[in-house]
Amino acid sequence: MNQDQNSYAAEKKGKTGLTRITNAFGYSQDGLKAAYRYESAFRQLVWLHAVLIPLALILDFSTTTAMLLIAVSFVSLITELFNTAIEAAVDHTSTEKHELAKRAKDAGSAAQLLALTLLGILWLMALFGDAV
Repeated sequence: MNQDQNSYAAEKKGKTGLTRITNAFGYSQDGLKAAYRYESAFRQLVWLHAVLIPLALILDFSTTTAMLLIAVSFVSLITELFNTAIEAAVDHTSTEKHELAKRAKDAGSAAQLLALTLLGILWLMALFGDAV
């Protein structure tokens, strides 16, 4: 690593207190904006959950059920952000075909599949649980 990169990293890592919190919030905003702008899967999930979260509040669910449905929506969004981060890191390292890169990307995708499966199961249970 050259001196300029080392200084940049040291400058960013050396922040403490309110400055560190403010910077971290800005980085989080940048991450959300980039994911929305460059990742169609994330955009699709944002719009899906923009419908599901209000539905969880509007439909006649108990507070606990509504909280659980909202939480699983956030789990899905968080999982997609991790999946996006894995893909970006792997692609930054190399775009060549490699078994480990494939495993990393496939694992991220599988995590999202499980999150969406959980979402579907919980919504079906919330909507039709008494009928079972």
